[in-house]
Amino acid sequence: MPYYELIKNFEKVRSYIREFYIYGFKSRTEYDAKSARSYDDERRRIESWLGDYMHFTQTAEGKNVFLSVDSRVTRRNPFYKAWKAKSFTDGDITLHFAIFDILYTPEVKKTLAELVEEIDQLLSYRMTFDESTVRKKLKEYAKEGIIQIEKEGRRVWYRRSPDTDLSGLKDVIDFFSEVAPCGVIGSFLQDKCMFRSAHSRRKPLFSFKHHYMTQAMDSDVMAMLFEAIQERRYVMVDNLSRHSDKVRTIRLVPLKLYISAQNGRQYLIAYHEKAGRLSSYRLDYLSNVRIEEEMCEEFDALRDALRGAESHMWGVNCKKNLKDTEHVEFELRVGEGEEFIVQRLEREKRCGRVEKIDEHHYRYIADVFDTTEMIPWIRTFVSRITRMNFSNRTAENQFRADIQEMYRMYGLSGGEESDFQ
Repeated sequence: MPYYELIKNFEKVRSYIREFYIYGFKSRTEYDAKSARSYDDERRRIESWLGDYMHFTQTAEGKNVFLSVDSRVTRRNPFYKAWKAKSFTDGDITLHFAIFDILYTPEVKKTLAELVEEIDQLLSYRMTFDESTVRKKLKEYAKEGIIQIEKEGRRVWYRRSPDTDLSGLKDVIDFFSEVAPCGVIGSFLQDKCMFRSAHSRRKPLFSFKHHYMTQAMDSDVMAMLFEAIQERRYVMVDNLSRHSDKVRTIRLVPLKLYISAQNGRQYLIAYHEKAGRLSSYRLDYLSNVRIEEEMCEEFDALRDALRGAESHMWGVNCKKNLKDTEHVEFELRVGEGEEFIVQRLEREKRCGRVEKIDEHHYRYIADVFDTTEMIPWIRTFVSRITRMNFSNRTAENQFRADIQEMYRMYGLSGGEESDFQ
């Protein structure tokens, strides 16, 4: 198969980037899902977009490819380049420019018959398009908002939509494109601003310490889910199992999208109709989203159920029975002038409550679906914890064992008398 930079099926490219540059570090010989020839073609395609960020290491198993991106230097998401590589037929691209050469300003309007005639004249009949083809293309553009359709009696007029002046929004768009869900939209708007602006070479205003760039590869899936949520519709989606590497097709009612501020992972909370429960799904494991015609009549009730579950959710784990929770309780020692510790407790707690015991001790109490999701956060207070009590004894014992292992690694005898009990 010859190599082309342009693509038709983005899911294929998404799969390769996910396997090799996000999760993988696989060598050519380790990847057995496709032929070696297919791997070489896709690697060259991706390298044409991300070549400045690709590096190689030679191991006993072969040459491994990986990405290295320094967010202090790279201020614009390089993965957006993949979304801007699309393939077109000669007819598609010719008709596109022919239409907008004729409708060159919003003041120019034409009927369908006039457009077809002028397109034929413009192309000197080297390529012709019938009315049906032109009508379908205009209808497609009208849906996207770049063509306006006006009716005057029995006559239908077509004109291009007015351009929006984005010159005063460049900093807003820069920020949106790097931090917002589906930020690739902002990247396309950036291209438009840069094309029209005399100051297109200016440096971006923002830089990021933690920049979760690989979210860009899930933009299409996220956009489809947002559309389904807005229209309250069922979706059919392919879900890759993390444990078996098998893909299964499931029917869901998408309810809400979660994005982790800690690691950038994106999750869908949805109602699994067959299982009869709320479940969470990682977006990078979802593909081929199909929005169904059927609307979910119980959408509002399901959203209410999710709101009830959120009062017990630390992360994205939720349970069918809202009473099936685990009790978490720990006490902290807060010294003089350390009010910021209490402020941090109040600010960072996602559920539960903070109680003052005395002048220097505070208690955090929560009932959650999954204690283990809280452990990384609780560890950040470990030097201040004086007492703890988890109903999930396995999680508590593991936490204590981790602390004892830390003492052992640093050659300590087991902590001070004031350490937690």
